[in-house]
Amino acid sequence: MELHDVWFVLIAVLWTGYFFLEGFDFGIGVLTKLLARDRSERRVLINTIGPVWDGNEVWLLSAGGATFAAFPEWYATLFSGFYLPLLLILICLIVRGVAFEYRVKRPEERWQRNWEHAIFWCSLLPAFLWGVAFGNIVRGVQIDAHKEYVGSVLDLLNPYALLGGLVTLTLFTFHGAVFASLKTLGGIRERARRTATVLGLVTAVLAVVFLGWTQLDKGDTASLVAMAVAVVALVAGLVMNHRGREGWSFAFSGVTIVAAVAMLFLTLFPNVMPSSLNESWNLTVSNASSSAYTLKIMTWCAGIATPIVMLYQGWTYWVFRKRIGTQHIADAH
Repeated sequence: MELHDVWFVLIAVLWTGYFFLEGFDFGIGVLTKLLARDRSERRVLINTIGPVWDGNEVWLLSAGGATFAAFPEWYATLFSGFYLPLLLILICLIVRGVAFEYRVKRPEERWQRNWEHAIFWCSLLPAFLWGVAFGNIVRGVQIDAHKEYVGSVLDLLNPYALLGGLVTLTLFTFHGAVFASLKTLGGIRERARRTATVLGLVTAVLAVVFLGWTQLDKGDTASLVAMAVAVVALVAGLVMNHRGREGWSFAFSGVTIVAAVAMLFLTLFPNVMPSSLNESWNLTVSNASSSAYTLKIMTWCAGIATPIVMLYQGWTYWVFRKRIGTQHIADAH
């Protein structure tokens, strides 16, 4: 296996980790409006991800940085062609981070309510737009012989990509509902389980259509296996949620995300960004990668730094592993 193949796999792992962790993070943000009944319950939901949300975004920074260094042609075409949707995602992530920090700076209800609106919308939009972006990457976009995107923003809003956006939105929200049932106590825990059941059923329908479409269009045996794992894991997650086994349900919802993302990357390889105009203009792991020496240096750096980051993040989740409820929320001043 060549180093550019290794780095394609590593980037796939980084995106998988990001969607697994930030997935329930986005889901909790959406559920602050769908699940919580009052300000105290919204505070409970926000506090479940309060210690970890910024650490989850490290995976996005790592994925973007690795793409820039390992596949500069892919990075350039992706970020120039998808400039507006990626800029919107970036703005949402910035506003969302500010909302988490500034929401508690003043006690007025209007102040906190406005920041809670920001948390909701800045969780919902990225959850949808990431699916649209990856749907277009897998489907292929208008790339010319100079490796430049020549389409428009409206070309990105095709039925396949929009369906991908709905899948990621519902899947992340389902993942978040299961996480909420795992991390909370009392009535909000029970409502989270019921909400997860509804969201899981909707996700199952959308995911089967989207993954089946992907398999028929670009799939092979490996992607078919990944699709089967994703579907079985989603069903198992629903069963475990119904039985009140929140830990197992969360694990299976995570496996669903991992398998679904793996399927997309399996259908993509050896391309990193197919051209819908001419197959010979596809960006591949070989023609879009950096030099072998650059990839070698990156491999050494990643081999040293990645385990340290993962150990630290795992320790963070262990420290903040206990459930919380409204009884743990101090009265507002």
